[in-house]
Parts: sequence; C-alpha cells; structure tokens
Amino acid sequence: MVGENYRKAGRAFREGLIVIAGILAVMAPLESAEAQPKKVVELFTSQGCSSCPPADRLAERLVKENGDLLTLVLPVDYWDYLGWKDTLASPVHSQRQRAYAARRGDRSVYTPQMVVNGEEHVVGSRERDVRSALIRTDPFTATVDLKISDMVVQAQVDGKLPGGAGMATVYFLRIEDEVTVDIGRGENAGRKIRYVNVVRNLQPIGMWSGGAETFRMPKSKLMIKGDARCAILIQVEDQDGPGEIIGAAVMDWHSGS
Repeated sequence: MVGENYRKAGRAFREGLIVIAGILAVMAPLESAEAQPKKVVELFTSQGCSSCPPADRLAERLVKENGDLLTLVLPVDYWDYLGWKDTLASPVHSQRQRAYAARRGDRSVYTPQMVVNGEEHVVGSRERDVRSALIRTDPFTATVDLKISDMVVQAQVDGKLPGGAGMATVYFLRIEDEVTVDIGRGENAGRKIRYVNVVRNLQPIGMWSGGAETFRMPKSKLMIKGDARCAILIQVEDQDGPGEIIGAAVMDWHSGS
C-alpha cells in the first residue's frame, strides 16, 4: 500500500513538471525592439510616377545612413489609370495621404511626397528640403518598448500627449525590407526600381491617452511570409484625422522568432 502511494505521488509529480514545462514554453521570453527611432518620414510614391525614382533612391539612402530615423515607403494607387497598376500600392496609403492633407488644410496630395513626423510635407526628391524638415521636428513625447515572443507582439507605451491632444492611435505596421519591381508600362516603363521599407499593412491596435499602458496582439495574426520587420507608431489623432507622430519602435521579425 505504501509503495502504491509512492508510485502515485511520483506520477503526479512528473505530470506536474510536464504542465509547468508547457506553461514555460508558452511564456517564451519576449525579445525587445532593436530601435526606438527619434523621427519618422513617410514617402508616398508610385510606380506610375516618373518623378518618383529619385525619391525612392533618397528613401533608400535614409534607411542606410540614419539609425535615429524610421523611413517608411507607402505606395499609392491613384496613378494606376496611367497605364501601369502599382504592384505594391494600397488604397489605405492613398487615404492616409489624403487625410494628412485634409488635416493640414492645404489639400496637397502628390507624388513623390514625404511627410515628416505626420506633419510637415515636402517634395520627396528634394533632399535638402527633406533634411531641413527632419531638423525641424519636435522630440517624441512617448516611448515605445516593442517586444515579440513566439506568440505575442507587445507594445509598452509610456509618456505623455502633446499639449492640446486628447488621444493617440497605436498603429502596428508590417514592413517588407526590399522589393525590386520590373515596370512594364506607364511613365516608368522598362525600368527596374528597388523599394525599401515598404509598408504592407498598417492597422490600429488601440488608443492611448498618456501614461503607462500595454497593447498586445497575437503574432500569428500579424506576421506574413516575406515581411522582414514590424513597427509601432504612436500618432495623435482626432476627428480631423492623423496628426503628429510622437513615438515609434521598430524590430526585425526574426529577432523574436
């Protein structure tokens, strides 16, 4: 009888270890983001725009040379009627660009256009103007600790909103590291153009009103084969649309896999 009790106790102990091991496997350590950029520039570009390739090349240089800057390329679709359907374009990008213009009140929507920290816009191929706009940016007021485990993407946000702001949107972005496109028709027919840091998805994952808060989403719903990295943007937003970007973080997917 004593021996049977010992066997039962041993079996229960082993089963308990298996359960604990399973829990620990699920609670895999979260890998932290590789960078918290201090500035964000968005390039609205199009494969059907003959003025865009110089801006595309400038975006590539900015990605390579500036670790404090998150450069994002957002191809738009409103030039598709010119004879070439942009293979990377999204109507979400076009709408975002229009929303920026509506909020600024200038209705200025064109390609190539760079928008710096969600506010000032400049012609994306004019390098001197782009760099001047980057110098004029205000410091971020929010910090973002982006972490990834096997199962979860987690963004810990802290800080404060700028004066007069009531709420900010927390955006999650999937980014493709590099794409080369052979353009068959339209204004850039016959050209092979390389695009870097192409935004493949941009979606809100929550609203932030200041202070420390954590936002989580399942990794399986976010990661798509081919995407090289992900990012978080904290952007002031109201009924007029998206405004100042006040925080950001970026991370390679493989860092957390």
